[in-house]
Amino acid sequence: MPRHFLRDDDLTPGEQKEVLQLAQQLKADRFAARPLEGPRTVAILFDKSSTRTRISFATGVAELGGNPLVLEAASSQLGRGESIADTTEVFTRMVSAIVWRTFGQVRIEEMATHATVPVINALTDEFHPCQILADLQTIAEHTGGLSEGDGPSLSGRSLAYLGDGANNMAHSYLLGGATAGMDVRIAAPATHRPDPAIIERAREIAAATGGSVTVTDDPREAVASATAVVTDTWVSMGQEGQDGRDELTFAPFQVTEELMDLSGTNEDGRGIFLHCLPAYRGKEVAASVIDGPRSAVWDEAENRLHAQKALITWLLQHPDERTAAHARGQEVAR
Repeated sequence: MPRHFLRDDDLTPGEQKEVLQLAQQLKADRFAARPLEGPRTVAILFDKSSTRTRISFATGVAELGGNPLVLEAASSQLGRGESIADTTEVFTRMVSAIVWRTFGQVRIEEMATHATVPVINALTDEFHPCQILADLQTIAEHTGGLSEGDGPSLSGRSLAYLGDGANNMAHSYLLGGATAGMDVRIAAPATHRPDPAIIERAREIAAATGGSVTVTDDPREAVASATAVVTDTWVSMGQEGQDGRDELTFAPFQVTEELMDLSGTNEDGRGIFLHCLPAYRGKEVAASVIDGPRSAVWDEAENRLHAQKALITWLLQHPDERTAAHARGQEVAR
């Protein structure tokens, strides 16, 4: 049976470290791994618009020796009502992996139950796990977390996320950051806090990895001495027009120079700034921050390519009898 990557805790701490170590190796030598030589095809399916995900997966599959088959769901029979089960049955007889950017998490979970090849979550309403792999790689690069042999070490580093705590990025930072042993802090309005089940799961993981989880409505508390300060758009895809998602609600959580001055474990004594993009200057982040010397957003965007290549390679090399749900139910190992 294949291993899937549907949410951040589908990788154990040790497995996450292996993927990040491989990502750094592939950044140093982009053609060192060719698991899709043949070429083997990877289906890359989009229900939502995309720039970085589309480019990084298509380029990455090609650099791994494969053929990227990029499809718009609306132009396929899936977009006309064919069941996920039937679509998946066809895909898995022809391709070596499936990447899907879709809406509800239940959709990609259903695909994984029918797939005989790895299924990768390229973004759902609930999680964005590939982005977090790239972010962890970027934090390691910029804060001295890279090491030979055992892979990147992020234990003891802190990540402060400001903005909409109820969205997919906040959920993935909680799970992925806790898996890496980080101190994860979510600063969000009381009306837009993360799913309590995700907070509970992140704390369970953190208890085993030495990390921690904090949820607060005070952005200054969150960014104090933080290794990395991150944010996202205030209105995520699929949330347009929802009640309470407006500038007045989130304005106190804008990442400003003043807030960045409170962060700090980087070489210059201050934290780095990350944003998964697209960014809206003057809203969730001040232009002087995202365009300033503490911003690592372009390294972060590039690392989507390397992290996803590493993930595909790792998944193809590590088939497992466990289902993702079973794997998440196991004790978290350091």
